[in-house]
Amino acid sequence: MADLDLHRLHLLREVGRSGSLTSAASTLSFTTSAVSQQIAKLEHEVGVALVDRHPRGVALTEAGHALLGYAEQIDRTIEAARAEMAEFAGLRRGQLRMGTFPTVGASLMPDVVLAFRARHPDVAVTVISARRDGLLERLRRRDIELTLLWDYPWQQINDEDLALVRLMNDPTVLLVQQDHPVAGRRSVPIEALQDQEWIVRDEHPVADVLQRVCNSAGFEPRIAFAANDYQETQGMVAAGIGIALAPRLALSALRPDVVAVPLSDAPQRRILLAHLANRRLSPAAQQATAVFQTTAKRHTPTGRTGPSSS
Repeated sequence: MADLDLHRLHLLREVGRSGSLTSAASTLSFTTSAVSQQIAKLEHEVGVALVDRHPRGVALTEAGHALLGYAEQIDRTIEAARAEMAEFAGLRRGQLRMGTFPTVGASLMPDVVLAFRARHPDVAVTVISARRDGLLERLRRRDIELTLLWDYPWQQINDEDLALVRLMNDPTVLLVQQDHPVAGRRSVPIEALQDQEWIVRDEHPVADVLQRVCNSAGFEPRIAFAANDYQETQGMVAAGIGIALAPRLALSALRPDVVAVPLSDAPQRRILLAHLANRRLSPAAQQATAVFQTTAKRHTPTGRTGPSSS
């Protein structure tokens, strides 16, 4: 048996309902001749007679009634599929899976999740936190659809498999005790800090930032303490062990006895939103991208994020 034509099944349903080729043709805006030809082709496809023609109209054969039952099931299935797809497209259901890294997981990402859920409460949101390599691996495995990433000018992400949207620039700031001599300064040059001792994140990108800015100023930083996270870093700064550098977004919970001072000509990292370039975003991910961009503007002091993509 040849493949069934869904349009002809729809025609059969109208013929069965109206009991007339002419009435079915009028309902579907066809000619009576066209309807008759299509029914004949359908009968040829299935190999049995589907319609008995009478002087006052037509009646479905036993086979016609059986096929009509399947046609109605197909119509119900198609309507259900349309309704369900409309729910996804209208964000009345579905799931959004995203990735983040710790410093924005405590600052930017919570605001994004709250804003997205306020607009689309019926979409389930899952967030995974990991380091950059782990996020990229989950993105490629399609465990997540969107992820936040970061890079610095000397280590920019350049991957043709990724579509990147630059959300904002995150400046590096100086952390000092509240009574430190530079605590009240509007900004401080790195050259003025040659005699200071430093607290760094052990095996962390901020340690590379410190090394680079100090070396560019002509000195080697003296490391007094290697911290495990930014809260420990702040604790050691508050205790007077040393001073530290940190991305501004890492300071969502700044201690009252620690002051963040802008650093002159400090390097800025880009905060990026990434997805697979060859993957069409779901409606939920498309809406989330807009929420990320709006939320990033609120986290940017100037209210400007720079170019929208890279």
